[in-house]
Amino acid sequence: MNICIVSTYDCTFEEFEAVVTESQDEVSAFISEWELIKVNDHKSVMFVNCTDMDAMAAFLSTPEMQEWDRANNCVDTIYAIEKVN
Repeated sequence: MNICIVSTYDCTFEEFEAVVTESQDEVSAFISEWELIKVNDHKSVMFVNCTDMDAMAAFLSTPEMQEWDRANNCVDTIYAIEKVN
């Protein structure tokens, strides 16, 4: 399933990007492709191809991820997207 994640945060884009990159090995079990785009210093858009939504939800709900979100005031808005022919 193609997913669009719009994230806002208090940290810099570079700090957010580092966390995403560090998680790459772990999320590769349920994310086959991803692209992260900087909107501004505190907002980004990520497009991912998610093969297991339950695994993604579990990953985003871990205590470590929830703590990081709280510490950086990170809010993710997640959209399912479909290709229009």
